Amino acid sequence: MTGKLPLLRPRWMMHLMTLALAVLVCAPAWAGKADVVDAEVGVLGDGRIQVSATIRHADSGWDHYADQFEVLDGEGNVIETRELLHPHVDEQPFTRSTQPFTTPVGTDILIVRARDSRHGYGGKELTLPVP
Repeated sequence: MTGKLPLLRPRWMMHLMTLALAVLVCAPAWAGKADVVDAEVGVLGDGRIQVSATIRHADSGWDHYADQFEVLDGEGNVIETRELLHPHVDEQPFTRSTQPFTTPVGTDILIVRARDSRHGYGGKELTLPVP
């Protein structure tokens, strides 16, 4: 026999290569939820506080970005909301603050969570004591 034998690949290898290609093509769609990676409570002199949140998300543009974060009390009631008005594709992670606000009487903890425009809430949250 002369010539070369055809290149034969096991079936499992073909499936693995197909899966790898699918992951590369679809990776932006699997960018995950927005995570709060750090947060601080600042106390203002007039009894109000301000929360600064550092958020990490694989923003890919206007169709998929971290678009809001909320501050909740320990019961899960929303106390304050901060809209994030544009994608932060080249600024990750990024930090933004709420407007000054007062907490309801008896509030001893705050929960900070972020939302993205495709998945909603569900990423990493942080819990902070009220000073």
